[in-house]
Amino acid sequence: SWSAAMLERGRQVAAAGDCAVCHTVSGGKANAGGLAMDTPFGTLYSTNITPDPETGIGRWSFAAFERAMREGISRDGRHLYPAFPYTSFRNINDADMQALYAYLMSQTPVRQEAPANQMRFPFNQRPLMAGWNALFLQRGEYQPYPQRSAQWNRGAYLVDGLGHCTACHSPRNLMGAEKGGSSYLAGGMVDGWEAPALNALGKSSTPWSEDELFNYLSTGFSEKHGVAAGPMGPVVSELATLPKSDVRAIAHYLSSLDGEPQALAANAAPQVDSHVSLNNGERVFKGACLACHSDGLGPKLFGVSPSMAVNSNVHSDLPDNLLRVVLHGIPTPATRDLGYMPGFKDSLSDRQVADLAAYLRHRFAADKPAWQGLASKAAQVRANPGSH
Repeated sequence: SWSAAMLERGRQVAAAGDCAVCHTVSGGKANAGGLAMDTPFGTLYSTNITPDPETGIGRWSFAAFERAMREGISRDGRHLYPAFPYTSFRNINDADMQALYAYLMSQTPVRQEAPANQMRFPFNQRPLMAGWNALFLQRGEYQPYPQRSAQWNRGAYLVDGLGHCTACHSPRNLMGAEKGGSSYLAGGMVDGWEAPALNALGKSSTPWSEDELFNYLSTGFSEKHGVAAGPMGPVVSELATLPKSDVRAIAHYLSSLDGEPQALAANAAPQVDSHVSLNNGERVFKGACLACHSDGLGPKLFGVSPSMAVNSNVHSDLPDNLLRVVLHGIPTPATRDLGYMPGFKDSLSDRQVADLAAYLRHRFAADKPAWQGLASKAAQVRANPGSH
């Protein structure tokens, strides 16, 4: 048996690690597995981590659990794929690891087999992962930096360990390993969504302050940046259940990363794509968007009134995130106070979505290069909704 305090600590560890986000299918039992994850090497399905003895981890000792978390080796000796971020989880300290094990083992068992992975040759040969680990897996738990504050170290521990932020926000090499050095938290792509760079937040188009980042991670909304959507929505849902001091530590750490200033373009922004109409885009905006996105001049029909002038997606180099939100909406907000955003895939054509995106870019990010090929990109996003 475990104490209530240890189980609560384990719950917080599981929330910080987003366990349920990857190990739960939409509408399914928590942590019963089966969520499909598309990778450049094939499709993986998350495993059942409930304490069911047949299909879950009910027969796993703590030693087996810890080996999987730190070394990427399952109870039966098979190598796990690094889509399960053991490269980050190896940073977890012993006390948190024990609390997480206790929490997972105290949950209700669910009998559910995970579908078979569909990895392409030679990536379906698990023994090859031993070589991958030799190249890319570091050893040992997180070691605090004595010259840094306790808050900074707590944030670094959560970002690089439990939170495994690099899994989405760092680019990967051809072998699927996260890049380090200057590429650490420099941005990536996940399920068709752009995971923005976190290593130079103060130098982004609309600079992030520590307070703005804290508000965003706590509530899913920042007045100066917008609403959490896509894969980030359920992450914020979990972070919102953590002690505020932990979320503050994450914001403090990320705000401390200097990064490299982005070079300013020497040439003027290129002309707007000739295949779009800014006038039509403005009409779509006024008819479909302005009621909610009125920059504080109108009612808050869905909990908040996000400003498009400072929205990070409008200022991004890629239109993907904006197009996904316009077409597919935000059906499940990160926190209950936000309300949802309807999607317009059934009411706007690809041409109308392209016109709208071009107008938003031209009006609110006129200093940035115009996006090109918006109609074809809108069609691609419509056909591949990904997670939202």
